[in-house]
Amino acid sequence: MARPDKVAAVTELTQQLREANAVVLTEYRGLSVGQLKELRRSLGTNASYAVVKNTLTAIAAKEAGLDELENQLSGPTAIAFVTGEPVDAAKGLRDFAKSNPQLVIKGGVLEGRMLSAEDVDKLASLESREVLLGKAAGAFKAALYQAAYMFTAPATQAARTIEALREKQAADAA
Repeated sequence: MARPDKVAAVTELTQQLREANAVVLTEYRGLSVGQLKELRRSLGTNASYAVVKNTLTAIAAKEAGLDELENQLSGPTAIAFVTGEPVDAAKGLRDFAKSNPQLVIKGGVLEGRMLSAEDVDKLASLESREVLLGKAAGAFKAALYQAAYMFTAPATQAARTIEALREKQAADAA
């Protein structure tokens, strides 16, 4: 018979797994409480970081439909539940892991797709959503200017040709 506190923990983990845009699993062995606080602050407001029990997390992952997550649940595990921009959270974890090598990124899940540790690193190397949208807007603007130039170029060229013919006729007449 399951204890009520464990049932509540599994229910909460299942809900967090379902609501998160992304989930990143880490091994935190060797980090102090102060370092964990610093890590939580570095993730910002769009992610929460929690130390979890592997057995309860495995049950919650199955209930949430993330059976593959069980393979990454070994050793002391903590999970970053990302509710905002996954790139920002991945950058926060990667940067913290660079300055604190005790933090090991195991992998995770992004929109139902399993991620390896290398995938999380690739995600962290992407530019933020705002920068990518700005670049896309710049590319669209450049394409519009190019199209406008192409539409006006024949008329401009025709006007120059007519003006050159008028000048030539005026020179021939004189």
